[in-house]
Amino acid sequence: MASLSSRHPHQRPARAVEAAAYPYQPVKERGTLRSFLLALVMHLLLGIVLYYGVHWQSSTPVGAEAELWEEVPDVAPAPPPPPRPVEQPRPTPPEPAVRSKVEEAADIALERQKRKQAEEAAEREAAKQEAARKEQERKDQAKKEQEKKDQEKKEAQRKEDLRQQQLEAQRKEDAKKKADQERKEAADAKAKAEADQKAKAKADADAKAKADAEQKAKAKADADAKAKRDAAANAQRKSELARLQAMAGGGVSSGGGVGSAAGSGAGSGGKASPGYADRVRRLVKPNIIFGGDVEGNPAAVVSVSLAPDGSLLSARLTKSSGNSDWDNAVLRAVHRSDPLPRDEDGKAPANFTITFRPKG
Repeated sequence: MASLSSRHPHQRPARAVEAAAYPYQPVKERGTLRSFLLALVMHLLLGIVLYYGVHWQSSTPVGAEAELWEEVPDVAPAPPPPPRPVEQPRPTPPEPAVRSKVEEAADIALERQKRKQAEEAAEREAAKQEAARKEQERKDQAKKEQEKKDQEKKEAQRKEDLRQQQLEAQRKEDAKKKADQERKEAADAKAKAEADQKAKAKADADAKAKADAEQKAKAKADADAKAKRDAAANAQRKSELARLQAMAGGGVSSGGGVGSAAGSGAGSGGKASPGYADRVRRLVKPNIIFGGDVEGNPAAVVSVSLAPDGSLLSARLTKSSGNSDWDNAVLRAVHRSDPLPRDEDGKAPANFTITFRPKG
């Protein structure tokens, strides 16, 4: 304690001055400085622990120095003089705290610790805010994506509805076109059937008229042929009668008449020359009117009887071709060709046959 007092010889006068400067301060109680110093030492120790706890890897330990202050007991005063009023000592102001390097280091360490804690807290708060911001961004992005998906879904549904409407409209249009086409085809078929029916009726009427005309022509030809045959027969009977009468009236001289008549008879009733039938066939062929179909090339054989002048007496079918239409057409052509040409001797043969084929 003496060393402490010797190091601070002006402490007491300073206190006296401070007491005079602050006369209304409370009287300092004994033991206060001891408690203050003890608390200071504890704080210093705590600061040192914190300082080395924070900087033990980067700082070199330094020695600590502490100053302890203790109140010096008052020296017993000399016997007082005769009683006189004793002036009450004025309370001295508290001594300013003496800060050492250790305290400063402890304060610095504490400040650094507080700053670090504040920075860590700020970082945690910033990280929390950043996480909250990112979470909000994620939620916003998810919301946007969901809204986008909903919009895309709505758009896809709208397009699908539009496509279905278009398909339905197209189906209705196709059905309408098909119905119209079917109605048109039915109307065309009906019109065609009516036209075909009318054409068939007309064709039937024309065929009937043609058949009637041909039948009438055939009847007329047959009548004409019969009239010719009758006339030829009458002429032949008359000729034969005249010949017989001449023979009866001529007596013995009728022998020459017989030879002449025989020669005439032989001439009229003789056979045709080899090329006569072919010549008649070529004459009759252009008059054949036939529009039907014939399978193969069948032959129709016609037997013809003629008067000496080539007039047709009769024409009959001796061998059918198997097609009645072709046979009738050949017979009609023979009647159309009447009279037929005479043979090389100037007379027509009484009977001969002609063969007609559709092809050649």
